Amino acid sequence: MSDAPVLFEERVTEGGRRMGVATLNAPKTLNGLSLEMARRLDERLRAWADDDTVAVVVLQGAGEKAFCAGGDLHSLYHAMRDYEALRSGDVRDNRYASDFFSVEYRLDYLIHTYPKPILCWGHGIVMGGGIGLMAGASHRVVTERSRLAFPEIAIGLYPDVGGSFLLHRVPDHAGIFLALTGAPLNGGDAIHAGLADIQLPAASREALDTAMRLAAWSDDNQANHGVLTEVLERFAIPPTPGPLQDHGPAIAVACAHDDMDAVIAAIRTMPGDDAWLVTARQTLDAGAPGSARLSFALQQRVAGLSLADTFRMEYVVSLHCAAHGDFAEGIRALLIDKDRTPRWRPATLAEATPAWAAPFFIEPWSAGEHPLRDLGTDKAARRQR
Repeated sequence: MSDAPVLFEERVTEGGRRMGVATLNAPKTLNGLSLEMARRLDERLRAWADDDTVAVVVLQGAGEKAFCAGGDLHSLYHAMRDYEALRSGDVRDNRYASDFFSVEYRLDYLIHTYPKPILCWGHGIVMGGGIGLMAGASHRVVTERSRLAFPEIAIGLYPDVGGSFLLHRVPDHAGIFLALTGAPLNGGDAIHAGLADIQLPAASREALDTAMRLAAWSDDNQANHGVLTEVLERFAIPPTPGPLQDHGPAIAVACAHDDMDAVIAAIRTMPGDDAWLVTARQTLDAGAPGSARLSFALQQRVAGLSLADTFRMEYVVSLHCAAHGDFAEGIRALLIDKDRTPRWRPATLAEATPAWAAPFFIEPWSAGEHPLRDLGTDKAARRQR
């Protein structure tokens, strides 16, 4: 197999149309999304959008463990350390972070608005940046082995890649619970949360490929969406409700408050002592207080925003996180030194006030100069969920 970070192929169907298949090819890092991978994906997806012979796109990950476990944190860490050494004070001077988040968010938005059907095979681990890739696909498949999560509170970030937009729409206020606790979702809970559409057995993958090759694809994008839906439904199995739904009523009550401190206090006293809930509380208690505040503030701010405006806002916050937040410290503790003892700043939830979070939303550009100002005007971006 090629060692290219993303593998692309075009499979000819029985009717002569083509399936574009993109495979994230970094199984040793659980297909962590690098800047190079994002650039290659963006370029090829745009080409396929303009190619009348391509009827459908498949997005998948190499290996059995993960579709995509998130972004390339090692490269971001080294870029943040280099920026720290500059003593610049201008968040735009972290060029790698600026480029990474810009390319990644443009790619995610492209997938959300893609004119042709995209099947994302969300098998295994799908976290952070992996959800960013999967969430916008027209047909989002999970299996009995899927585990989805936004675990950013553990590394000093927040659910970005449009996560603020996505989690704000999870039923019964559960999105803020997921942001604050990083709690994982099985396939059934992912569908309930609006992060996936249908569950298939993992063992059906080869048969699904054959069925797609034999399907009656045409040059009508809307009709092809229906064709893909019909093919997937042949293999669908009823999703099994997971702990998010089991604890749904208690989560709804706990997270209905408008005050973050009240929400956190209520989560800590929720009834239940099963492993999922205990781990969720432990992650909340060990996570970055600043991440909790930013996650909460973002979900409050996205109400009424478009997806494009959400990405623009998240881009600003992410650059600030890469410049003077806990992001570098969280990566250090988890992946670099691996001591798992991050020194968060602010150290407590009491210090992570709305006033502390306010500077993270300040744009470093003059009016009309945002790097993502044109998001939503691309000719390939014709569909929005």
